[in-house]
Amino acid sequence: DCLISSLPCTGKQDLKLGVHKVPVFTRKVKKQLLKEVVQNDKWCVNNKSDQYHTPLPVEEIIRYTEDYIDKDMTYRAFGSNCEHFVKKLRYGGQVSD
Repeated sequence: DCLISSLPCTGKQDLKLGVHKVPVFTRKVKKQLLKEVVQNDKWCVNNKSDQYHTPLPVEEIIRYTEDYIDKDMTYRAFGSNCEHFVKKLRYGGQVSD
């Protein structure tokens, strides 16, 4: 089994939102074997959002996901994060930005 993951932070900036500064991190998306990513840690499948959204067909998720491999993604300290990215891949347009 393969997993799309993000590498350690490749950059950091601060985004000014009014009087507040929010850290924005850049990470590169990578395709890895699941066993390499989790190593000896415990893990489980989390498809809790399936009760609210219908997953795209597996072939479509794979095609959509492959477009992101080796690209840089930005994550803010709140709002946009890796969990949201994975939901976007699994459910497509059913998940808002």
